[in-house]
Amino acid sequence: MSVKDIFQTMDYGTAPESAADALAWLVDQGDRFGHFIGGAFTAPGHGFDSRNPATDEVLATLTQATQGDVDDAVAAARRAQPRWEKLGGHGRARHLYALARLVQKHARLFAVLETLDNGKPIREARDIDIPLVHRHFYFHAGLAQLMDSEMPDRQALGVCGQIIPWNFPLLMLAWKVAPALAAGNTVVLKPAEQTSLTALLFADICRQAGLPRGVVNIVTGDGAVGEMIVTHPGIDKIAFTGSTEVGRRIRQATAGSGKALTLELGGKSPYIVFDDADMDSAIEGLVDAIWFNQGQVCCAGSRLLVQEGVADRFHTRLRARMDKLRIGNPLDKSIDIGAMVSPEQLARVRALVDGCEGGLVHRSNATLPDSGCFYPPTLITGLATASPLMQEEIFGPVLVSTTFRTPSEAVELANNTRYGLAASLWSENVNLALDVAPKLAAGVIWVNGTNMFDAAAPFGGMRESGFGREGGWEGLSAYTRARGKPKALARITPFEGKAGDTGPEGIDRTPKLYIGGKQARPDGGYSRTIHARSGRAQGQVPVAGRKDIRNAVEAARGAAGWSATTGHMRAQILYYIAENLSARAPEFAATLDAMQGGKGGKAEVEASIRRLFTYAAWADKYDGRVKGVPLRGVAMAMPAPLGVIAAICPDDAPLLGLVSLMGPAIAMGNRAVLVASEAFPLAATDFYQILDTSDVPGGVVNILTGNHADLAPTLAAHMDVDAVWCFSSTPLSEPVEAASAGNLKRTWVNDGMARDWMGTAGEGHIFLEQSTEIKTIWVPYGE
Repeated sequence: MSVKDIFQTMDYGTAPESAADALAWLVDQGDRFGHFIGGAFTAPGHGFDSRNPATDEVLATLTQATQGDVDDAVAAARRAQPRWEKLGGHGRARHLYALARLVQKHARLFAVLETLDNGKPIREARDIDIPLVHRHFYFHAGLAQLMDSEMPDRQALGVCGQIIPWNFPLLMLAWKVAPALAAGNTVVLKPAEQTSLTALLFADICRQAGLPRGVVNIVTGDGAVGEMIVTHPGIDKIAFTGSTEVGRRIRQATAGSGKALTLELGGKSPYIVFDDADMDSAIEGLVDAIWFNQGQVCCAGSRLLVQEGVADRFHTRLRARMDKLRIGNPLDKSIDIGAMVSPEQLARVRALVDGCEGGLVHRSNATLPDSGCFYPPTLITGLATASPLMQEEIFGPVLVSTTFRTPSEAVELANNTRYGLAASLWSENVNLALDVAPKLAAGVIWVNGTNMFDAAAPFGGMRESGFGREGGWEGLSAYTRARGKPKALARITPFEGKAGDTGPEGIDRTPKLYIGGKQARPDGGYSRTIHARSGRAQGQVPVAGRKDIRNAVEAARGAAGWSATTGHMRAQILYYIAENLSARAPEFAATLDAMQGGKGGKAEVEASIRRLFTYAAWADKYDGRVKGVPLRGVAMAMPAPLGVIAAICPDDAPLLGLVSLMGPAIAMGNRAVLVASEAFPLAATDFYQILDTSDVPGGVVNILTGNHADLAPTLAAHMDVDAVWCFSSTPLSEPVEAASAGNLKRTWVNDGMARDWMGTAGEGHIFLEQSTEIKTIWVPYGE
């Protein structure tokens, strides 16, 4: 083709990237790999092939890990961890800096190997993935350097098991390994069996960087190896990125183990286009949102919502743009879309689209290669909002679209999903954009942009897209725990009564619950008597059941307006609660002393008042940060309320424990369903009157009494509860965490360990962090 022909047709010529160096590296390793354990590669064993999805050529043979291999990797990590942590922040920073430099020096080798193994276009691997990888190691070298001074009360968790997917093999490794190492942990990492080669190249880089043996260990294999890591008793934290279904099984498998857990799961992210948007920019952004990496992106903008007035025009121009996308050899720098990762994934996407009922399907008319795992960009319009393709993650280059009329309808449609990972919105009206963005149920929101990532900006989901954040100080904190070793929590049971005791004299009060701002009779009609240490009956409390939980959660859901109130308003109400409790302090102190048979009631009431003041103070002061990302604009990490928090209150601090959980929850804009101390609940039933006289809106605080073992699993399984905390002396951590897997709600449990509710452990930042989820909003500015 002559230059004249090129100018007339505007066709792209080929621009192939050489694979010679990457293939030579594979040959140098013998095209066979063992595991990387204790700073060395093991001998290759029985295994499986790693194939190029664009050509089906075998790149190398990898080893299927056995239980013995995983045991060896965990043992190596355990031996290395104390010395690695004792290196201190500066020592770890030097190693992370060395890793960053070596990744940078070998950037082209990593990019080509990633493209060969995964099928993504070389431009994406070269210009997006690899720069982000060394950015993460540089950034976390800085966090390691600062950790000793900025987080003096935190320490490493220990050995971290990390399981990563095939869509961003090296980038996901960096997202997990960098913060773990910065915090002083050691890791056992399993890459996806389809795409393990860049992880093994990284292992080679670890040797070159002089990383101490055992700090990073990599085992290869299928999902069975991941299960070995998840269930291994020698691992202190599991970090997983992958499908929601597997994440749910991991939550169940780790329940009650005491292992820390973060999950970054699937998504069905909305891409909202308002009628005043720059249409050309929005279309180019959409190309990046859904056809980047062949749509194999957990935060892909796979649900297009277009305002009705411009929908036809937008779809017409989008179809024209789709038809111009270039599909072909991923090593060709002139192509836009490469190969899907495997024949199995290609078949899954085909089956989902072919099984679509209703809707208009448009496939790009671009020419596909004759062989390889290629699928054309696809747009499906006219589907009902309940259609499976509108609700389920396809994980391929398939976009579904519908329309909306008003901004409020756009928000409703965007949030009509079980996921909550990311969202994009496009509008030239900054007021509209900043009004809508915080209303979207997503962990990351891009305004007039998409797929913006940086090591400084937290990334992660809500709802069934998982919990926990990667990146920033928030991601580092997830790899740490409070210093010190907690004590085991002793079981506290109610006192037994004396035979023939008729209870306190006077008019009998009908025992009730506190639901929706009113005292309500228990649905089951049962109550139980509360006795003092002496055996003397002190009073009665209702026994709540499933229907009472239903009513309490419905009341909390109905009080959603509380989340939209100002921090100042919430602070004022918390101060009112403290003021009214103070006025009745002697009465509450006497009740506590009578229930518990001690003399600490006065101190507990005073501590409760101080704690209410603390969270009133925090209500309008716990704010977010503007992150230092490489962007002409801002990335705001804003703490957002979780929604409805169910909390099983401590038995050993019946008033202070309830206040210590209620205070941060409602201060941050949540609504609470509290289950009072099982052994000593009378202070909680008296507390109803404090709430009634403190202007607390109905449904913001709901209090139940009853058996913790009966109520906690039901609350944990409730689909309208967003988080569950359990500090009961009854051993309930395992059933609570297992039941929470239904909608993957966040959990905070005591794992059978005591907490000093009177001391500093009973309040502070950890309670505010557990009451919020970070929502990162990216707002570029300028022309």
